[in-house]
Amino acid sequence: MKPTVLLTNDDGVSSGGLWAAYAALSEIAEVTVVAPATQQSAVGRSISIFEPIRLHKVIINGFPAYAVDGKPTDAVIIGLYALRLNPDLVVSGINIGENLSFESIMTSGTVGAALEAANQGPRAVAFSLQVNDQGMKFDDPRSDMMHDDSIGDVVKDVCSTIFEKGFPEHTDVLNVNIPAEIKGGYEVTRLAHTLFHTGVEERFDPRGRPYYWIDGPLVEDAEEGTDVHAVRQGRISLTPITLDCTAPAAFEGLRKQFC
Repeated sequence: MKPTVLLTNDDGVSSGGLWAAYAALSEIAEVTVVAPATQQSAVGRSISIFEPIRLHKVIINGFPAYAVDGKPTDAVIIGLYALRLNPDLVVSGINIGENLSFESIMTSGTVGAALEAANQGPRAVAFSLQVNDQGMKFDDPRSDMMHDDSIGDVVKDVCSTIFEKGFPEHTDVLNVNIPAEIKGGYEVTRLAHTLFHTGVEERFDPRGRPYYWIDGPLVEDAEEGTDVHAVRQGRISLTPITLDCTAPAAFEGLRKQFC
């Protein structure tokens, strides 16, 4: 029997990236799509606890899927507990836009869904694709951005390896970032510190009142060994992530201060 996969994302159930992953994974696994009904980028691991969550069975590209009126974490929880799926692996993506560095994975809905899955039990992989034009992240995710078969091949290769050899030890989520132009193979990386030079642009409405856009260009590069550097060099970044955010190196100093 084929292994089973719960496939989700944060760009929405109609996203071209999600269905590129579906096409690749369907060759090696039984795949069930449970994804947000609408665009939910940058919501991180937020969860809907103040409103009900609706679930809709839909047909997209000729295939059945479940559309969840909620966030990526909601989709994972609904898949596991309402639909009673028991997947061998949860896959989140393919996200349109890279998810690199501390900064990005803390806000990414793609990574947030994978973290939620791992917290509930199943191991998870998050896939993201670098885009050269940052405006593409704000285009309609249904547009055909996944024309390169090598993108789906990465998803299939990574997941096939996991099914064959097991999930990486001491890892809860594997964060995979695919460069826009693949020039090399895989590189095991650590998270860079940041992905953007964050800034704020002030504008004024017709009544003269200010409003703000959070913006800022991407960092040019980061130190060798980081996910940012690997992707900038055209290599596929594999970053192991754990749920435990404890900082053991701080124990001794804290004890001296407080104990």
